[in-house]
Amino acid sequence: MTDNKLLHLKIKQIRQEASGIHSYELVSEDGKALPSFDAGSHIDLHLPSGSIRQYSLSNDPAETHRYVVGILRDEQGRGGSKEVHQALRAGDFLAVSRPRNHFHLDESAKKVILLAGGIGITPLKSMGHRLKSLGIPFELHYCARAQENIAFPQDLQNLSDSGEIQFHLDDGIPGNGLNISEMIEDLESGAHLYYCGPAGFMKACAQAATKRSDIHVNCEHFKAPEKEAGQTEVKSDVSELAIQIQSTGQKITLSRSESLIDVLAKLGVEVSTSCQSGLCGTCKTRYISGDVEHGDCILSDAEHTEYLTPCISHIKSGTLVLDL
Repeated sequence: MTDNKLLHLKIKQIRQEASGIHSYELVSEDGKALPSFDAGSHIDLHLPSGSIRQYSLSNDPAETHRYVVGILRDEQGRGGSKEVHQALRAGDFLAVSRPRNHFHLDESAKKVILLAGGIGITPLKSMGHRLKSLGIPFELHYCARAQENIAFPQDLQNLSDSGEIQFHLDDGIPGNGLNISEMIEDLESGAHLYYCGPAGFMKACAQAATKRSDIHVNCEHFKAPEKEAGQTEVKSDVSELAIQIQSTGQKITLSRSESLIDVLAKLGVEVSTSCQSGLCGTCKTRYISGDVEHGDCILSDAEHTEYLTPCISHIKSGTLVLDL
């Protein structure tokens, strides 16, 4: 594993963890330790078709010999999860990125609430392992349709001796499951809340969390949130938009509809991309100056002052100067 960018790992084991969910255990061929990761991290899988997909690491960060990802086969997705389920077999080798983390666990917290919807359990399970090792009290609430949809049941049972694990099964009827609004409303001041799951679940959590300015809220999206009805994109208020490369002085004009990635390619600047939705951080790029409309779901407000994700961001006005 001498490649500074990609690891070449072997699929040691594939397990069915729940209905439609398989876990994939990745190890080095020579048995050596893998690059360390923090709870909340994800990796990129470079699939046989050439597609690149991001999946959260679900195992204990203390484990140095393996990465474990849990993948739900999504029939309505872009095809990555279907390819994983159909094409990958134990013994295959994959090119895998080193772990990255945009969903950091605050290890100074006094009490942590983990709120998972469906496959959103994967990064939160890793957080549970870490919280257990640190001795930090936590609750994990896992919302799923039925018992057969609960992934990693044995691992979660093992975590229950250190934290409170609750399962909320709704049989496909949201009103029968956890009342997210009430749960978040009842959290004690100063609590740290982490949530992850499908779009509707994320929206419900976000709406409830906006009412609690006295708690610490963190989340991770698997898909870019849909725009609300009537929400429109910010339009440029000038006729000319441009990108300038700081190191070379190259400059090119572009229209509002053009992708920053495509325009950079015209200048001979290749920026690595993956999700094309501002979710993975692969294309995170520093800029010197510019009026940017950020569309990502991972960078903080502080990071937005000097970084953007060109796969989804746009220029509002004038010239964007990139630190390239």
